[in-house]
Amino acid sequence: MLHRDDILKLVSGRHPSPESILGCHQHGGSSWVIRVFEPGASEITVSWPETDLRLSMQRLHEEGLFTVDVEQLPAGPYRLAIRYTDGHERERFDSYCFGAEIGELDIYLFTTGNHHHIYRKLGAHPIQRDGVSGTRFAVWAPTAQRVSIVGDFNLWDGRRHIMRRVANSGIWELFVPDVAPGAIYKYEIRSFDDKVFLKTDPYAFQMELRPDTGSIVCELDGYDWQDSEWMQQRAASNPMRQPINIYEVHPGSWRLGENGFLDWVQLTRELVPYVTEMGYTHIELMGLAEHPLDRSWGYQVTGYYAANARHGSPHQLMAFIDACHAAGIGVIMDWVPAHFPKDDFALARFDGTYLYEHADPRQGEHREWGTKIFNYGRNEVRNFLVSNALFWLERYHIDGIRVDAVASMLYLDYSRDEGEWLPNRFGGRENLEAIDFLRQLNKTLFQYYPGILSIAEESTAFPGVTQPPEQGGLGFNFKWNMGWMNDTLRYMSMDPLYRKHHSSLVTFAMLYAWSENFILPISHDE
Repeated sequence: MLHRDDILKLVSGRHPSPESILGCHQHGGSSWVIRVFEPGASEITVSWPETDLRLSMQRLHEEGLFTVDVEQLPAGPYRLAIRYTDGHERERFDSYCFGAEIGELDIYLFTTGNHHHIYRKLGAHPIQRDGVSGTRFAVWAPTAQRVSIVGDFNLWDGRRHIMRRVANSGIWELFVPDVAPGAIYKYEIRSFDDKVFLKTDPYAFQMELRPDTGSIVCELDGYDWQDSEWMQQRAASNPMRQPINIYEVHPGSWRLGENGFLDWVQLTRELVPYVTEMGYTHIELMGLAEHPLDRSWGYQVTGYYAANARHGSPHQLMAFIDACHAAGIGVIMDWVPAHFPKDDFALARFDGTYLYEHADPRQGEHREWGTKIFNYGRNEVRNFLVSNALFWLERYHIDGIRVDAVASMLYLDYSRDEGEWLPNRFGGRENLEAIDFLRQLNKTLFQYYPGILSIAEESTAFPGVTQPPEQGGLGFNFKWNMGWMNDTLRYMSMDPLYRKHHSSLVTFAMLYAWSENFILPISHDE
């Protein structure tokens, strides 16, 4: 028998573990009970596709809680035929007759910060379970009272698909039958302090075009890559012994089409031949991940795993990169692990607590940019970021990353006055957790993808940026020489009459040119 308290919590969307009530449960030896909660239903019949058995369910609560006893339970998932009080009907499989898929090894690796492909587990994944097509959803929200999947497929009602907790991992998971690629969804979260709000999926592979902020169920598989020879040659190459000439591109402003932004098909036709003709070896793409503001460089990322929707579909982006490789051009992603925006639909206070960021603003807020700073000391946050870089390398065949704003990661007092920052455990200004994260990042990237570029945009004299981690370095293979760029631009901006008095501006960089593996940039920053 169900306790009245459990029923009231369930129908109000406050039950912490609905799977303990809903679905199929054994009771009394060989008999079973099936319970379904479907708000607005007047009748429900349960059946099994491979049998003739059909059972009418009994209403337990007027909000839509139904039950039925089954003496001999047929094998396989069961289907629900539902009639609603307004007269319309629908059929669906029950999410709660499918068990969890995320296992103990996944949990261990994720909570220790070492699940390199966690994006294969978290997020939305179209799959088949026991012959039933649908989407498996999973999200990390450890302090939430409840997490639900909401979308057009369930009338955005957070009571209909409440997710199940996976052990004590902080992960919530649920398989929703019949939800196909293209479905728009969000997570409805009830926080520890009883507030209810919507969040986009941190691991979503696709998002709606701004100003809409929904996540989209996306099937990344299916693109037929033609760059196997390129990928094999890259893996066997040493970038240190090859010429590199990079064209930095912001696709949203490089050229505009009749309808605004060029899509990846148009950029393939126009940008790739231009870069080839100009003699560049690589394209560095800015604003590749989803971000809300058109008039920006894309550094306030709200969808780390979602390609910028302004330029087309994920498969169109794959085709663009494939075309670059066919033309002998490498593709570098401008990647932003230093900070993230405060937009209330994205990562900030994701489960109602400071989950991805530090709680103390002296550590967790970048006042100059008005953004949040990642908590690199939290295993799951490091895992999110390392896995993200691997994701772009694996799924989109990116040839490298340029890591933005590394200096802001390395120093706890970056852009802060006295009293506005907290020292590390030794009393110093170095962000030890960020240093460990960068070392882990680069070791992992080169372990999976030798031959790629990992470039630091680092504006200070922090030592060993391009030295291996085992030698005390950060593990990048290149660093932007910001000093050379600033000195050169300052020199060129002078009246030619006076340049002869400032020749040191163009020679000073030679004093430290061999201290790191430098790339000489003339970039958008200036």
